[in-house]
Amino acid sequence: MLTALDHVQLAVPPGAEDLLRPYYVDTLGMTEIPKPPVLAARGGCWFQAGTVRLHFGVEADFRPARKAHPGLRVTGIEAYAARLESHGAQVTWDHDLPGHRRFYSEDPVGNRLEFLEPTG
Repeated sequence: MLTALDHVQLAVPPGAEDLLRPYYVDTLGMTEIPKPPVLAARGGCWFQAGTVRLHFGVEADFRPARKAHPGLRVTGIEAYAARLESHGAQVTWDHDLPGHRRFYSEDPVGNRLEFLEPTG
């Protein structure tokens, strides 16, 4: 029986960790969490905000996820979008999901992220 989503893993190119840290920590407000030593040796990094956990694993033939993406629920979506824009991230609003306000953005290596807030 499934009980929860533990994390979402996205791929990144080798050496991308230092590009990701400012975006996920400063821009999105997440905290970097340590990887177990055996996994840290593989590269990549992990971030968390509350129960939301994103893992980034190194992939030698990396291609960014342009369609597949995590959907991240937020509160105060207008302010959150402004936060991303103030850090230089592009925000693309999408009004096609009934009952939600949402926008998309990309991380520094081109992975797509969806941010949404229910309206009802």
